Amino acid sequence: MKEYDFYVVPTPIGNLGDITNRAIDILKSVDIIACEDMRVTQKLLNHFGIKTKCISYHKFNEKERVDLFLNILNEGKKIALVSDAGTPLICDPGSVIVRELRENNFKITALPGANAIATFLSQISRESEEFLFVGFLPKSQPQIESIFIKNKDCDVVFYESPNRIMKTLEFIREIRPNCSVAIGRELTKVFEEVISDEITNVIEHFTKNPIKGEIVGMVFCESVENIDFDLDEKIKILLNKNFKAKEISIILSSLYNVNKNDVYKRVLEL
Repeated sequence: MKEYDFYVVPTPIGNLGDITNRAIDILKSVDIIACEDMRVTQKLLNHFGIKTKCISYHKFNEKERVDLFLNILNEGKKIALVSDAGTPLICDPGSVIVRELRENNFKITALPGANAIATFLSQISRESEEFLFVGFLPKSQPQIESIFIKNKDCDVVFYESPNRIMKTLEFIREIRPNCSVAIGRELTKVFEEVISDEITNVIEHFTKNPIKGEIVGMVFCESVENIDFDLDEKIKILLNKNFKAKEISIILSSLYNVNKNDVYKRVLEL
């Protein structure tokens, strides 16, 4: 088996049984585990009988740790990077050290494993494979509005804290009153819940059943039925100008923030 200098290792997002055998083997075999919160990681290591030494690596000391890790690797030792839960570099630290290691020609690999986005989306029926992941939503309402207005033609996936999610949903309803949303919480854990419905119904549900735990959400793209202009008329105009279906879908989705796949299907129906 090929050996690497640096391993990016996903850890469970909730259920400890979701860790892979390969991940356990790597964590046992490396010399150092770089982790976000040593207390969180130590619980995982203790559960699987892993004795490897840990060094903290988080967003506040990423740059400081670069020289240390380079020195460790130059000694011929190996490092594994983990986050508190899920896959490093996906809304978690790691980009700084990975960039430095690639620039210094160290051998890096990433293991497949737990990821909240994939776990969530695999439970949600969507019209298109396309989606936009924006990470944790900004705190500013104008910034949130910009995200969901500019991307009406795309399913938008985001992370949010349980303390803010209801306020965020209420604001999304103000700017996109007819949209549908999906919310997942406590994924892979005992109290996992995933709900997908019109935004008003989702708000009502969580008003009666307060949200706890980590949140993954999605605002569905604007459906053709909710578009307040005569889409068919505009399609026919472009067809008469000899534009092709793909070209029409790109033009109208760009101009009117509608889903280009929906436009493409409508073109084929006319």
